Amino acid sequence: MSRPLRLELSGGLYHVTSRGDRREDIYLDDSDREIWLDVLTQVCERYNWAIHAWCQMTNHYHLVIETTEGNLSAGMRQLNGVYTQKVNSRHRRVGHAGAHWRAHGQIRRHSPTSTPQGPKGDRELP
Repeated sequence: MSRPLRLELSGGLYHVTSRGDRREDIYLDDSDREIWLDVLTQVCERYNWAIHAWCQMTNHYHLVIETTEGNLSAGMRQLNGVYTQKVNSRHRRVGHAGAHWRAHGQIRRHSPTSTPQGPKGDRELP
């Protein structure tokens, strides 16, 4: 049986996670984390995403993404695919790094006039 279609809306706000195959680590060191942040920044620019929050764990990550054009699947494919290529090249490996991403549903807004805050931490993203 196939998985249900993902509902992608313009202006959608989503909580998304992605984890490594067999729950293996997707970040082997801090350089891998920086590579992922660079790729995420490029994806945000290309797909016109706004990141409201992000968290990198050892074997997965969390994002809260606002998609202005309803392009969540395309952007996630780009993020995971380019990151995997860069890290595999760096560590001289093959295969998927994080093959399983999941949108946990659209986040409902409490107020139509609320303004999002940027991500907290050492690095700002668009």
